[in-house]
Order: sequence, then C-alpha cells, then structure tokens
Amino acid sequence: MSGSLSAISPLRRPAHNGSVTACRSTAAIASLAPPGHRNLDTPDIYVDVYDAERPEIFFKATAERTVGPGEAIGVRGDSDWNVPEPELGVVLYRGDTVGYTVGNDVSSRAIEGANPLYLPQAKVYDRCCALGPCVATDVSDPHDLELSMTITRDGETVYEGATSTAEMVRTCEELVSYLTRHNPLPEVTVLLTGTSLVPEDEFTLQPGDGVTIDIEDIGTLSNPVVEV
Repeated sequence: MSGSLSAISPLRRPAHNGSVTACRSTAAIASLAPPGHRNLDTPDIYVDVYDAERPEIFFKATAERTVGPGEAIGVRGDSDWNVPEPELGVVLYRGDTVGYTVGNDVSSRAIEGANPLYLPQAKVYDRCCALGPCVATDVSDPHDLELSMTITRDGETVYEGATSTAEMVRTCEELVSYLTRHNPLPEVTVLLTGTSLVPEDEFTLQPGDGVTIDIEDIGTLSNPVVEV
C-alpha cells in the first residue's frame, strides 16, 4: 500500500494509558430490532442522529479491553447477535490528530436492540475493540479511503464487503471537535468514526471465526473470535 507508515508494536493488554471513543457518522444504518423481530424499522433515534447538528459520540473501551493484530476479539456469552464493525480510527495525542489506524468496534446488537439505554453493555466489555496494525501518519485524505472486511468460518468466507470513507456523513475534524469540547482526554485516544459495513441480520459472529479489515494506505487488521 502507498503512504508513509509509522509502525507501532501490536497492542497488548494493558497497552497504555489511553481510551477508545466511537461514534455514528456513516450513511448506512443497520436495523437494531430485538432478536426475533429484526424486520422492524430502525428506531427514529438512529435515523435522526445523522441529520442532527450534534453527532453521537460514546465511550468504547479502555486499553485493557482493547486488543491488537492477531489477538482475539470477544463476543458476549449473553448475546446471540454479535457483529464486527470495521471503522477508520483517528489517533489523537493530547487532543491533536497525529495519524490514522484500523479499528473494529465489536458490538452486541441483540443487547442494544432490546433497549438503546443498554448501549454501554452492548459496546463495552472484555476484548470489545481491536486496533492496528500501525499508525499511518501520511494519509493524504482520510475521507477517500477504500475499506473492506472479510469474515471466515471453517476456512470459508461467510461475509465479504467493501465501502469507502467517502460515505461518512461527518468529517474527522468535526468529530474530533465535538469529542474534545469541555472534555479532557487521556494522553492517547483513538476516535472510531462509524461503520457502513454490517453483515445481514441473520449473521452473527461465532467463536473460531476470523475477521480481516483492510483500509487503503493504512493496512490490514486481522483477529480471531472468542466468547467472553
């Protein structure tokens, strides 16, 4: 891949005194109906946030809950609908953007779909986030990068999709601006910018699956799946 890459070591738990924050900023919206009712319309709160002046930004993970390349991501044992969410990560140092990375915002859609107030439980748990393989410091335009995800099971591809960061409704600069308002951050913070690649409603991650995410000019992040 082209671009200047500043390599970092794979993240190990605990990796550093940092945090991961996520948001919804892409055009695609996945249904979040409870299990058994996944044909319901997407709740208005998920639609309205894309047109609102203020973006949705929520806490995702501490360093201890985050894994690096090749390490296992987790799916909750109390959820029967779990999905990976491939996202561009904006790396901040003391509040300033210093580069970009690949992120996987693993989520329990059954829990969030049951009630939006369950969002923290659906998003924050052991091994709920993966970052890597590096921090790319010379990305010419983070809003025009090809992004793809492949999920394998028992040696076969069970999901494959591609999109572009051009689908983002909000810019990285806007999201960083809202994240840092009246909000002191840890020295190192990664802001995940939202996903537009979501497997079909019938799909759920299973232990033993493999998830590979590639973002142009940054690199490839691959992780096996375990139940936590």
